[in-house]
Order: sequence, then structure tokens, then C-alpha cells
Amino acid sequence: MFAAIAPHGGIAIAEACAPDERDVALKTRAGMEELGRRFDAARPDIAIVATPHNVHIANALGVIVAGRVAGRLEGAVAPIELDLASSPELAWELLDAIAAAGVSVAAVSFGSNDAMTAVAPMDWGVLIPLWFMGGRSQPPVRAVVVTPARELAATDDIAAWAAIASVAARSDARVAFIASADHGHAHLASGPYGFDPAAAEYDAIVTELVRSNRLEDLVDIGRDKVESAKADSWWQMVMLHGATRGWRGTLLSYEAPTYFGMLTAAYEPPD
Repeated sequence: MFAAIAPHGGIAIAEACAPDERDVALKTRAGMEELGRRFDAARPDIAIVATPHNVHIANALGVIVAGRVAGRLEGAVAPIELDLASSPELAWELLDAIAAAGVSVAAVSFGSNDAMTAVAPMDWGVLIPLWFMGGRSQPPVRAVVVTPARELAATDDIAAWAAIASVAARSDARVAFIASADHGHAHLASGPYGFDPAAAEYDAIVTELVRSNRLEDLVDIGRDKVESAKADSWWQMVMLHGATRGWRGTLLSYEAPTYFGMLTAAYEPPD
């Protein structure tokens, strides 16, 4: 019913920031608030979130099948935390569909040996988008977490997410897909990844592809450019393309107020 590209920098949440940081990412915050309004209007029951900051499985996508996901944003000046039910039934359907598409995938749980009572860690790549989109609603959205595998080919990601979209379309639930994505991380020499002009170049390409509804052209961005930019967005956006081909996208914001770029965009299915 709805899809989004959403950043996961903590500066997007005003309550998380110290007073002198609260005006650093105003464009992004406005974009996230607009995503929240559009998400609410679409009334999803379940949000499938693709995050680069959860479990990393070599050569395989991961789908969390635990009964709940819960986490807290470290370093926030006020408590920023969510504890959400998952949808294990849908998660297992996604696993079967991805495997049937010929893509390597693994089920992931945590703690309890009974997946239905297990609580998997919610990373900031899930928590921050859901802080704005459904995580604090009444009732809260259910969250199904999927992790990319950077070793897989783009064609695998596209095939897997086309299969996921088919499962969502058949479901009785209203499903949203969120590509949790920050972009180039080498905008500032003082940042943890140093400076590389590829960060601004990569972000400019991505922003134009989103603005012009050409996510299919993401596959033409060389992996060397993605690596030099220190981006952690390319894989999740390719996934979004696989799930939403033919949808209408709207670029809401882009900025790089610190060492990394943040972009918000909303996607809606055709009438």
C-alpha cells in the first residue's frame, strides 16, 4: 500500500538530539514527518523494513522470524525506544517466496528457542524510520525486518523483492515497504570515513534517479562508486525497485548536513 526511502541518522529525531543539534537536519525531519503522514493515510498493518545495520549473513538475505523486535537508540538525550510485534507468518511466507525465486535466504531469530516468544534486537536502521512511520501509532504497526547481502547481484535483489511484493499483494494485511538508507558517508574530512568526492557524486546520482522515477538505473552505478562513497543505501533501494516497479515516487528531501547524506521519498502504487 505504501513504500518509502527513509534515512536512519539519529539527528532526524528532535527528541534524540542535544539542544545545539536540533536544527541540524530540519529538511530531513520535515521529510520524515511527511512520510509519517502519508504512511498513516495508507493505513498499513505491517511494515517490511530493509536495514543494513542488523545481522549480516554472507551471500544470503536474512528475514527475522522472531515474534517481536525491540530496541533503543543509543546516545539519545531522551529515551527513544520501540518494542513491536512482528508477523512471523508473513516472514516465513517471504522466506519461501525468496527461496522459490532462486535467491539464497536465511531465517533469523534471537534468544528464546521458540521463535514466537523470541525478541530480536531492533537496530537503528529499523527504529528511526518506524519512529515516524507506525511505531508509535495505536495500535503500532507490526514490523518484519529483512537484511540485504552485499555479495548478491542486483538481479537477485530485484527477483527476491518482486517475489516479496507478490506475497504482500496476496496478503489480507495492508503492507508497506521501507528502504532504510543513508547515502554517501564521506562528505567531510572530519567524519569517521574521511572525505571522498565520490560521496557527493553518488548522492547527486541517487537524488536525480529518485526525482525522475528511474530506480531501475541504480544497477548502472558501479560498485566502485558505491564503495568509494561509503554508501549504505544502494542495496535497499535496489530492493525497493524490485518491490515497486510501476509505482509513483515523490522526492521529499535531500541534504548532507554532516558527513553523510539523507534522502526521503514516498512511493504509492498506481491507481
